[in-house]
Amino acid sequence: MTTMKAAPAEDRGAADESRGWNFDSLLVLTLLLLVTFSLQGPIRRALSAPAMQNWMTVFVAVVLQALPFLVFGVLLSAILAVFVPPSFFARALPKRPALAVPLAGVAGAVLPGCECASVPVAGALIRRGVTPAAALAFLLSAPAINPLVLTATAVAFPGNPRMVLARFVASLLVACAMGWLWQRLGRPGWLRPPERPSPEGTSKGAAFWGMVRHDVMHADGFLVTGAMAAATLKALVPAGWLHTAAENPVVSVLVLAIFAVLLSICSEADAFVAASLSQFSLTARLAFLVVGPMIDLKLFGMQAATFGRAFAFRFAPTTFALCVAVSVLTGAVLL
Repeated sequence: MTTMKAAPAEDRGAADESRGWNFDSLLVLTLLLLVTFSLQGPIRRALSAPAMQNWMTVFVAVVLQALPFLVFGVLLSAILAVFVPPSFFARALPKRPALAVPLAGVAGAVLPGCECASVPVAGALIRRGVTPAAALAFLLSAPAINPLVLTATAVAFPGNPRMVLARFVASLLVACAMGWLWQRLGRPGWLRPPERPSPEGTSKGAAFWGMVRHDVMHADGFLVTGAMAAATLKALVPAGWLHTAAENPVVSVLVLAIFAVLLSICSEADAFVAASLSQFSLTARLAFLVVGPMIDLKLFGMQAATFGRAFAFRFAPTTFALCVAVSVLTGAVLL
């Protein structure tokens, strides 16, 4: 009498898995299509509602206005990050921190990309000997005052050209002030120097396209999220609530500043979202534009991962408070 050997555990597990459900992308898509087809009547009625029509109009308008600037900014950012050596900035900046900070802040205009690119570039500057105060000023100014962002702001606010000047002045002031504050009050133990270089491809072409794909995927996601939020505010939130918040100068500034942190919109697209929030004053929308490129949820995570949590928990709240204060003062003078 022959005895049968028990199948190995891994074989039994594989057999059980083969008999069970395997939720792959094709199955999920099929189920989604079936649900959509079965509910096409309610979906059609919901889409034809006036509130949904308004929502779709605002959403499409924000995305279509911002998308060309976002894509162009990603391409330019990748070109500069891949083909311009980081050592160039280290050689160009003076050794004295008091002079290096404002020069690094102005130099941020040469990196026309979103804030996601500024964190690894700032880390590379510190690794190559640039004083941390100057690198942090560059980190804050690069996504806020570059020509592409300022051009997008001018397009988004065609009737308020002073908004471009106000955004430039307020953002540069915050970047320089944070650099000088770090130079004066920062402690070496608060900032963990980046230990690893930025990932590079096997060639400059591969690194360029890899960075473009990464930035486009991330930036598009944040753009869509911001456009959806702006459309929701315009179409679904009762107008009385927004007008109540907008009528109070202090509340309106704080609401849009917090809104900028939570939405985490790419800096090439945030001007179009801010322009759609027409219930709020120009000063409140200026706070939205100054806060967003300097501190938001994704930036906090990137800064904590690159420079350490001790740095992020000190740097982020101070930056937020300074952004709000400088925006209010700049708005009172220029707007």
